[in-house]
Amino acid sequence: MDFRRRRLLQAGAAVSSYFALPTLSIANARKNDKEGWIYELTAEETTAEVVEGFQTDVLGFDGQIPAPTLRCRQSEPVTIIFTNKLKEPTTIHWHGLRIPFEMDGVPFLSQPPIMPGETFVYSFTPPDAGTFWYHPHVNSVVQLGKGLVGAIIVEEAEPVVFEEEHTLILKHWHLDQQGQWKQLMIPRYSARMGTPGEWGTVNGKHEPVYSLKENATTRLRIANVDNTLTYPIAVKGAEAWVVAIDGNPIKTPYPLEQHKISPGMRVDLALHAPKQGEKVYVQYMKGRFPFPLCTFESVASEISSPAPLPALPLNPLPDLDLKNATEIDFVFEWEGAISPTKKNGKVDTKFWLMNKRAWEGMSKASIPAPLATLELGKTYIFDLKNVTQYHHPIHLHGHTFTVLELDSKKLDEPFHTDTVLLGKNGSAKAAFVADNPGKWMYHCHVIEHMKTGLMGYIDVV
Repeated sequence: MDFRRRRLLQAGAAVSSYFALPTLSIANARKNDKEGWIYELTAEETTAEVVEGFQTDVLGFDGQIPAPTLRCRQSEPVTIIFTNKLKEPTTIHWHGLRIPFEMDGVPFLSQPPIMPGETFVYSFTPPDAGTFWYHPHVNSVVQLGKGLVGAIIVEEAEPVVFEEEHTLILKHWHLDQQGQWKQLMIPRYSARMGTPGEWGTVNGKHEPVYSLKENATTRLRIANVDNTLTYPIAVKGAEAWVVAIDGNPIKTPYPLEQHKISPGMRVDLALHAPKQGEKVYVQYMKGRFPFPLCTFESVASEISSPAPLPALPLNPLPDLDLKNATEIDFVFEWEGAISPTKKNGKVDTKFWLMNKRAWEGMSKASIPAPLATLELGKTYIFDLKNVTQYHHPIHLHGHTFTVLELDSKKLDEPFHTDTVLLGKNGSAKAAFVADNPGKWMYHCHVIEHMKTGLMGYIDVV
């Protein structure tokens, strides 16, 4: 497999490649040399046909399901002028991006909540290229669950061009077969795996079908924006290669057999489209039994033979100083002595512990103590231990982990991620340089786990 990078020769073609995706709408942008990419974005109530033939009341960025994709370029400034048209406060967190603390979108910690009718301007320069996403950090079970999730794609500084590219946003909705809402959060499930949705979609549609030009070099950017479910991803009908994990290219691409992505996680796949009339299936593997997520049908094209798949350059992460690193233990566990319902009939919302602490909540007048205080510029190794039988995708804001070990096994080729998946009784050693000052959220990305205890923050000073 030749992964030599294929580059555009004409700047005009490079610009047009930003808007070549047929699977998701692209937010309107304007660009100038001084301010870079500029978007205007809203969050608002709307309706959508998530279940075919029925309208559902949802929440949408720009009033759309799926949300518009934001596209920008590595090392170029991007500005998002965001207006909250909801009836409640909200924010936007830019999941996976190493950006200034003030732009991180965590209410009370990094910014005041954006009240109804207010506008907040997010402005940053992404240092990394890759597949990322955006969502609120306010009333997360509802706001994410009802549709406020979208992709932000950061193109490489020097364009890497595939002949086909598709962004696939995976989400299960808590809807019945008539598009009516079911409970987003059921306490007895919150204390376990989380409350799963029942209506699966890709880009807001159930089992959609897309086209591919035969023989085309193809990049699939797959993002799990679900509140709860882990997707074991497989591809049938073409040999797919894993080229990036959670927005970060990997040094040595490898053939896909199955790759688990939990809430918040992403994977980029590269493949050649098959001959005209053949199909490629992206599948959810449950044991040995696949469930279809979406299908690609190859159509006739001018591409007479497959070209080498392009290679992705690695992101510019800071060098680790592992010899002088400080190791910190984090244990994620279930507070099993607590009943899901109190004697007074109210639901107890503290089911999970991180280092024997449940999230205390946060307000303008009360910010809890950090889980750890880190020295700016120093290397740390987080020793992560899950002592429960449920998956916990552990997400750190503002930084990128290098995963050194998984389940007590050293990795021959460590990979980079913002979200480390801990399986049943799983463990990991994840290193990073604390080079971004601020109070950074650190939590499980199963949203109900986050809301019921598995959340805190680290302070980099």
